[in-house]
Amino acid sequence: MSTSNETESTAPGWVIRPAAGTDWPAIWEILEPVVRAGETFTWDRDTTEEQARERWFKQPPGQTFVAAGQGELDGVILGTGELHANQGGGGSHVANAGYMVHPAHGGKGVARALCAYSLETARAAGFRAMQFNAVVESNVRAVGAWQSLGFEVLATIPEAFRHPRLGYVGLHLMYRRL
Repeated sequence: MSTSNETESTAPGWVIRPAAGTDWPAIWEILEPVVRAGETFTWDRDTTEEQARERWFKQPPGQTFVAAGQGELDGVILGTGELHANQGGGGSHVANAGYMVHPAHGGKGVARALCAYSLETARAAGFRAMQFNAVVESNVRAVGAWQSLGFEVLATIPEAFRHPRLGYVGLHLMYRRL
C-alpha cells in the first residue's frame, strides 16, 4: 500500500494537507491539552512531547495531516489527524486514524473534514476498511460525526475508559468499509 503525500483537500476556511515537521509546535499545542484532559483519548495523561511526536507522526503508508487555515486564519493549524494500518500482517488492509482539533475551532466541522480526508487517503492507499478501536462513548460529538460518515458502532466495551469526571464509561469499536 502506498499513499501520495501530495493529496490535499479543501473546505471552507481551511485546507487539509500532509503535515510537515515544521507543523509540530502547532500540532503539540492541540494535542497537549486534549491528552492532559484525559476525556477523549486513551493516551497516558502525562505523555511527554517527545512521546506524543513519536506516536503522532506516521510513516507511509500512514500519514499525519493538518487542517491549515486560509483567508483570515492563513497558516493557523486548526486540527490534526493521523492515519495508519490498524494491525500488521494479515490485518494491514484495515486502516485506523485519530483526530484532534484546537479548542478554539471545535464545532466547525474540522474533525469531520479530517476524518473525510483520512477516508479518501486510506482508500487511495489501498486500505479496504477503517476501524476505530476506542471511541469514548461520552464523546457524543465525535460518535455522531463518525456515524454521519458511515461508521457504525459494532460493539461497546462497558466501563473500558476511566473518564476523569464521569468515571467509568464505555469504549465503542467503530467500523466502516471503504
